[in-house]
Formats: sequence, C-alpha cells, structure tokens
Amino acid sequence: MPRKLFNTLLIIALCFGLLQLSLYVYLHYGKSTFRFGSLRLPSSSTQASLGINTNEISYLDASMPFIDLFRAANPFQDNVLHLPPATIVYDGNGWPSNLNGGQAGTRFLGELPADTIPAGHYTVLYDGEGELRYGNDAKLLSHAPGRDTIDLDAGTNSRLDASLIIVQSNPANPLRNIRILPPGGICQHQPEKRVADANACTAETGEYLSFVEHYDSIIFNPDYLDFMKDFRTIRFMPISGITRNPVVHWQDRPHLQKATWGGNYSQRGAPLEIMVELANRLHKDAWFNLPHAADDEYVREFATYVRDNLDPDLKIYLEYSNEVWNATFNHREYTQQQGIARGLSRNAVEAGYRFYALRSREVFNIWEQVFGNHERFVRVIGGWDTRADFAKEVLSYQDTYQYADALAIAPYFGGNIKGFREAKTVDDIFALTTAPDSYRSLPQVLEHVKKQADIAAQFGLDLLGYEGGQGLVDWATRKPEQMPNPLFYQANRDPRMGELYSQFLTGWSQAGGKLLMLFSAPRACGWYGCWGLK
Repeated sequence: MPRKLFNTLLIIALCFGLLQLSLYVYLHYGKSTFRFGSLRLPSSSTQASLGINTNEISYLDASMPFIDLFRAANPFQDNVLHLPPATIVYDGNGWPSNLNGGQAGTRFLGELPADTIPAGHYTVLYDGEGELRYGNDAKLLSHAPGRDTIDLDAGTNSRLDASLIIVQSNPANPLRNIRILPPGGICQHQPEKRVADANACTAETGEYLSFVEHYDSIIFNPDYLDFMKDFRTIRFMPISGITRNPVVHWQDRPHLQKATWGGNYSQRGAPLEIMVELANRLHKDAWFNLPHAADDEYVREFATYVRDNLDPDLKIYLEYSNEVWNATFNHREYTQQQGIARGLSRNAVEAGYRFYALRSREVFNIWEQVFGNHERFVRVIGGWDTRADFAKEVLSYQDTYQYADALAIAPYFGGNIKGFREAKTVDDIFALTTAPDSYRSLPQVLEHVKKQADIAAQFGLDLLGYEGGQGLVDWATRKPEQMPNPLFYQANRDPRMGELYSQFLTGWSQAGGKLLMLFSAPRACGWYGCWGLK
C-alpha cells in the first residue's frame, strides 16, 4: 500500500475513534464542563451518571426556568415593596380582587447578574381592567388595554432588579393573570435555542413560535432547557418547594392557576404538572421528594399523577422528605414528634429516625399499590454523609433496608471554617480544601463516601448522591463582600476547582457511588455560597 494512502487511512481511523469517544462521553455525562474548564471526567471503567438539582423558585434565582418571568415573583400578600398598609382582598389564587384604595406590588427580578436574561423590550399581558406601574430596571414604553411594553436593562450597576405595582384595579373586573414575556421565540423543533424572529427558523428546525403568542405551550426558558438537557436525572426537591413546607392535603399543593409559584418557605413551589412536563420534554429521569407532613391521600394522588403522565420509559427516584436529620429544617422536629406520638422511643432523636424509616416504607408501599409493583421506581433512603450511624440505624430498624433500593447522601467538600476566616488568598482556600486534616476537605469527604458505600453494600443497596459538590460557605456572614466570601467566589471561578471536581467525581465512582445529583442549576453567588454549577 502506498505510504501516503496508509497515512490517510490511519488519520481517518484515529478521527473515527475520537468521534466514538466524544459521543460516549456526551451520552454518559453530557456537556458537564461548562463551569470548570479543567474538569476531567472519570474513566469509563469507574463512571457514575450525573444528575442535577433544580433551584427554589424565587425572583433571586438566576436559573430562570420559566419563559414567563412573573412565575418567580413573590406573592402580592408579602408586600416585599413595603407599600402603605391597606385592606386588600385576594382571591383564592393570590390575585388582588379589591384594592380598597390601596396598592399591591411585588418583585419579579432581584439582584441578578445582567446577563441572566437578554436585555430588551418585554411584553406584559394581563386580564381585567387596571393600571400597572413598573420600578427599578423595568421602564414602561407603551400601554394598551391588557398589554404593556417595558424595557428591561440592568443599567450601570450590572444587576437586574425589577418590580411592578397594581395601582388601579376595577373590582368588577380586577387586573389579574399577569405574564411578563421576552422578545423573540423558538423554532418548534429546537426548544433549547432562543431565536430573534421567524427568519432564524427553517423547514428542518420547524415553525417559529413567539414567546408572546405561545408562552402557555413553550413554558420553559430555552436557556434553562439547554443547561438541564446535559444531565441524566433531574431532582425536583428545591423547585417543588417542600423545604420547611407543612402542607398536608392534596388540595393545598401548588396549582397551575396560582398567581405566582415563587415566594418564601411554605409558599413557593412548582405544580407537579410542571415537574413532570420538564422531565418528559427533556426525556430525563425524575427524582421526586414527598413533603414531610403529606397525608396518605396526598402521597397516593401524587403517585397516580406520575404513573399516568410521566413517560413510562423514564426512571423514577422516590424519597420521603429531605434531610430529616438536619436541625435547621422543621422536618426534623416533625419526625421526632411523630415518632414520640407513635411510641417508637422516648428519646426524641431516636424516635425521629425510626419514624423516618417507617414513614418512608409507608410512602413506598402506597406507590407500590398505585403502580402495581416497585419496578418502575427506585426507593431512596436519605442518609447523612458524615454520620454513618444514621444510615445504620434507619436501615436496620425493623429491616427497613428490605423495602429500599438505595441509600443517598450529600457529599459536599470544603474545609475548616476557622481557617477560611483567617485566609488571605485563594491559595489558602485551596490549601484548606485539599488538606487531609481539614474538616470536610475533599480527602475527608471521599473517606466518608467510602464508609457510606460499605454500609450500602452491607445492606444490599446502591449508594447515590442526592446532592453534592463544593460547599464553600460561611453561614455566619450576611454580606457578599464580607470575608471570606470574596475568596470563595474567586475559588469557584478558578481552574483548580475543575481539578477538584475531577478528583471528586473519580473518587465517588471508585468508591462505588452510582447516580450523583450535583447541586445545583445556575445560581448567583452570595453570602450563602456559590451553589450553582454555573
């Protein structure tokens, strides 16, 4: 064979091999290198699939899941704009039905980076008769009955803040059903790409669908879909709003008709219909958490809706509540009270652990009744990454492990908080994050992972990660510029963080960890940490 031809064939073979490798990595991990440029994925022999956690719905959330910006606004009743007190009457969905001489206002964007959403002219649609006034970075450009055009631009401070106030409303036909929609749209077959107009669409990409005319079917922000599509599983715990939420009855769950899905603890939460639609649309496995106080009817109705509406090809991960061991959540107090009431123990902590085990089994059993078996869903017991005794006690109590499929923990790596407060440079932060004797450093966290993997194996369960990643945060601070927060921000944008994630993912896989749900969808950094993967 001529040497030139041989070299050509060799190059073709090498290129084909690289193409196969690239496709393999994409299918198993997606484009999970967007935040950390130096992130190296584990080898195929030790790979674990990666999932992602959603965020809570809030006007402070930079992930912007919905094309309608008002979905994330705070409820009017909260009066976050501190308007003068008034006896305002609200309907069952939270819309002001009678202002009684007052005004009702809220925020729909707050303290967000300028590029969170495109700047430009946004359309505000509403039903009823009345007048809206806009504030902060939202400026009214034109008005027509039921339709305003506003300009949204972060301005010189590069931070997005936007609010609106209902200053007039006809009680006979009150102003309601506010929708705030961006310019542009999507091509029908490319829902993950935002386009300016119909000129960007072709026969292959499909019909042009403007956001203003098709918001009710588009639902999701294309940028959000583009981010979420690269993960195998979506954990809906944050977006469902179950944290510190005492909801008991099915009729009190978040509804599609609510004025807004945003708000504070116990207020916010996306409807189940929206979570299922997101999983179906992206064809991703779904991880659901049930509220800690949900009664049997709630659990049964939830299971029934998922059975009838989630794509049957998708896997389901089922978890009762979230971190019942965590003293900052009222879930813990609830489980302890219930455990004592059932006579499971006189010791509150022990009673709480035992109730969690029993209630998890009850939830699993209801789902099995609805589905006919448990083949379609993974029964998850939530663990405590640094406390192996918690998993042992819960799993062994009345043989709970026999009714579960997986133990899940949240391996966050960081370091000694006292050392962080004394740190002067980003180098100091990384030194503490990698030092074997530094509390919750990466080496220590991986040791905990190994112990938890051994426990899971002893009980015949898989080890999953319900959350995980870097956890650089000083909860004692309250200002973003307060040290050591600026150093944490720099560390999260440093290429060395990519190297730590590579070690973290490799260590997780080598220890036997399976699905790992990274925390979380895009978020802005603040005194509360840099939890967003982007």
